[in-house]
Amino acid sequence: MDSPGFHNLDAVGFLQIWQRFDADDNGYIEGKELDDFFRHLMKKLGAEDDLSAGKVQKIKERFMSAYDVTADGRLQIQELANMILPEDENFLLLFRRETPLDNSVDFMRIWRKYDADSSGYISATELRNFLRDLFLQHKKMISDDKLDEYTDTMMKFFDKNKDGRLDLNDLARILSLEENFLLQFKMDACSLEDRRKDFEKIFSHYDVSKTGALEGPEVDGFVKDMMELVKSSITGVDLDKFREILLRHCDVNKDGKIQKSELALCLGLKLNQ
Repeated sequence: MDSPGFHNLDAVGFLQIWQRFDADDNGYIEGKELDDFFRHLMKKLGAEDDLSAGKVQKIKERFMSAYDVTADGRLQIQELANMILPEDENFLLLFRRETPLDNSVDFMRIWRKYDADSSGYISATELRNFLRDLFLQHKKMISDDKLDEYTDTMMKFFDKNKDGRLDLNDLARILSLEENFLLQFKMDACSLEDRRKDFEKIFSHYDVSKTGALEGPEVDGFVKDMMELVKSSITGVDLDKFREILLRHCDVNKDGKIQKSELALCLGLKLNQ
């Protein structure tokens, strides 16, 4: 089932389709949006004579069983790309096929690398550099004109406030960063033992280097997820401000890192010795 009904579709046309059917702009095509998309697909396949709810449902089940990789009953942008984009245009696959992002630490490492001027935003030029390196990493040759086209298309699509730059949330959507790790924990856990267990899991998750201290992008990843618990949309500037506050309060020995004991103390938690 390769690009059903969407012959010669390019990246620009694909993103227009995504915008059309992700009507509530939540990053998924789901519910009525999904029915509307498959009704549109059937028209593309030449089935205008039979657009009954039952027929639409059958087509939906057929394609969702093949392309809904997460089996959550909705389509992510990469899943839709797999369904309707020709392989030579499916540059969105590069973001997840071999290097899935399930940790904000990895995400922040990418952010810091490509926010080259430390402005707290990704400019069009910085996004172009990111895409260029991504194609090189996957050993795919691409012309400068095509790279410019992809950069311009993605900037138009993901730059929600149309200020010509991407913030943290925009890049997180591009990379399909997994759900905030901290959402699984009850921050008001009553039992001291439960709080200690949760703290151990949380610290281990962000201490990617396993050094017993959070540093660099590890601090960034923790800060990002913490901030997003109370503020749905944050910028790189917001993150830098909160990072500075956290280090000022928690980094007791002023080494630029947050030791496990320092973070526990900062959170009012006494660890078992």
